[in-house]
Amino acid sequence: MRTAIEVRGTTVRYGDVLALDDVSLTVAAGRVTGLIGMNGSGKSTLFKTIVGMIRPSTGSVLLDGVDAATARRRGLIGYVPQSEDVDWAFPVSVRDVVMMGRYGRQGFTRRTRPADRVAVDEALERVELTALADRQIGQLSGGQRKRAFVARGIAQEAGILLLDEPFAGVDKRSEATIVRLLRELASAGQTVFVSTHDLHALPSLADEAVLLLHRVIMHGSVEEALLPANLARAFGLDDTSNPEEGAA
Repeated sequence: MRTAIEVRGTTVRYGDVLALDDVSLTVAAGRVTGLIGMNGSGKSTLFKTIVGMIRPSTGSVLLDGVDAATARRRGLIGYVPQSEDVDWAFPVSVRDVVMMGRYGRQGFTRRTRPADRVAVDEALERVELTALADRQIGQLSGGQRKRAFVARGIAQEAGILLLDEPFAGVDKRSEATIVRLLRELASAGQTVFVSTHDLHALPSLADEAVLLLHRVIMHGSVEEALLPANLARAFGLDDTSNPEEGAA
């Protein structure tokens, strides 16, 4: 099975704070891999390191065999950030946000071509936001905003898609739509790496899972990841603690 993401011995520090500690993992192409961990476990730092937004203290990252900068230039990777990373007051429409996913294919002129419009329209339809395409992005509900950024990733046609907590604060309809879309993308050959706190949705969402607490606790099947002993380790609990408390 082809490796889409390879993280090698990666350490990230914020001053004296150790965010990632010698993290190594591989993510297979054409699969949905879930990233599970408590708040502050390093999930967002790992994603930002993978896409090249953060430079690690040690280690390296390869995306389809190339570094992050090359992968971005080639349009190989898409990134859906957490809501708090976005300026929702910025005066852009939902369609504008999704069109941003086409920038890497438009060259320096940013000239919109018919193929770009088709890709954006299809992405909006897939996330059920066609009727809201001209609405300012900040006027959408939490779930609709998430779907808009998933649409941007779809329009980008990137082979690798990272989503940071796409289910946080969303309604059940949006969650079901996003899960369905991610499964469809993986079935079509795209690589999906998604962080989530929603352990109940994990079996229907992911093919495999990574448990992270500054370092990789385990990487394997979803069933293995959800074992109480492994969840206790990932959420910083003793093995004798109530696993449901760690899963919340």
